[in-house]
Amino acid sequence: MSLVCAISNEVPEHPCVSPVSNQVFERRLIEKFIAENGVDPMNGQPLSEEQLIDIKVSHPIRPKAASATSIPAILKSLQDEWDAVMLHSFTLRQQLQTTRQELSHALYQHDAACRVIARLTKEVTAAREALATLKPQAGLVAPQAMPASQPATGVSGGEPMEVSEQVGMTPEIIQKRGKTVPEELVRAEDLSKYRQVASHAVSTTVCLITCRGADKNVVVFDKKEEQIIATLKGHTKKVTSVIYHPSQSVVFSASPDSTIRVWSVTGGNCVQVVRAHEASVTGLSLHATGDYLLSSSEDQYWAFSDIQTGRVLTKVTDEAAGVALTCAQFHPDGLIFGTGTADSQIKIWDLKERTNVANFPGHSGPVTSIAFSENGYYLATGAQDSSVKLWDLRKLKNFKTIALDNNYEVKSLVFDQSGTYLAVGGSDIRVYICKQWSEVLNFSDHSGLVTGVAFGDNAQFLSSAGMDRSLKFYSL
Repeated sequence: MSLVCAISNEVPEHPCVSPVSNQVFERRLIEKFIAENGVDPMNGQPLSEEQLIDIKVSHPIRPKAASATSIPAILKSLQDEWDAVMLHSFTLRQQLQTTRQELSHALYQHDAACRVIARLTKEVTAAREALATLKPQAGLVAPQAMPASQPATGVSGGEPMEVSEQVGMTPEIIQKRGKTVPEELVRAEDLSKYRQVASHAVSTTVCLITCRGADKNVVVFDKKEEQIIATLKGHTKKVTSVIYHPSQSVVFSASPDSTIRVWSVTGGNCVQVVRAHEASVTGLSLHATGDYLLSSSEDQYWAFSDIQTGRVLTKVTDEAAGVALTCAQFHPDGLIFGTGTADSQIKIWDLKERTNVANFPGHSGPVTSIAFSENGYYLATGAQDSSVKLWDLRKLKNFKTIALDNNYEVKSLVFDQSGTYLAVGGSDIRVYICKQWSEVLNFSDHSGLVTGVAFGDNAQFLSSAGMDRSLKFYSL
């Protein structure tokens, strides 16, 4: 039985009962009637809204209109419901198909990632096994006049250790390091304001803060104290290359006497002598780990040595070229390195495979200096053709040539630690901003050739040394 409103004779949405007449009304209609008349519509007795009593019933189902009870109306209603069901079913099928495609794509990506990870894991395992089992002569071009192993003596109280033994490389040699551009880096507009702030006379032909010279000595200069703190003697010919270890008080030097010496700055003595070559050593470069040393020589070989033990790990030459090497430099990641040759070639080598992987022709004279940018993208090279060439290692091509003055001699190239600036030392000192490759500095304070330039931390200062036996500093 359903409730029916006494006024409209329809099922009420909000039913209520009048206590005066005991009749059921639609609340909306009875409230309107009471507001106009103030009495019960059935017996005329006074009635107020507060007297009405709500009836709680389940939601009523309103009967269909009389027009909807005919057969055509019922058929139309069924057709409308069928259409709605079909549309909903079609939408669900579309959503299902889209979900299937997304799932298929995700599964494909996951499968591809798993395959790549498995392949890389296999390659890494194979590389580690190959490095661990590498033999001294495996795959090497044996040097024709390599001296026999020299007897070693204690470092203290006698002659320094002389080592020429070749041993296999260990897996720890190949490592990468991350690099970031520091926020404290000097801006180009500030760098362009640099002026000479100090000049120091030294007794040698110098290069960088650690000095080298024709008097066969290596001189270590303390910028903070502004004085020489060590003079290292031992080479029998002039010193041509020198490196100061970034985290240890150790200096490496090379000379035409065919030796590489490892010096203790605090002790002021030579702790190792590495005889990796049979002719003048022309280049030195320290590996990114700080544990290994690369050297090049006029004997056409490059060598890779362990600075802790002094042993030569490997020694390789390009027999097909048959030309002297003039310089060498590690790539920042330590996996590849470059060498310059006397016939104007730049050769890129894979350290792990010990193979020549790329050649950069283009210079017309012996290569005198090479430098990799810290981000690893660019290589700068200088030669006796009065030019500096920039190479893109990603595309393996020359993208910029900086033509210098006629008869300009390039002796040193160096990028700052962030790879933002490139300094050129030679007939004078020039600093270029990378990417634009525009000149921002030019100094000609030296009275002789500039043999080396170096940036301070965050390019806060620039140092240079030259054949005029002076060491100069430039800053704001």
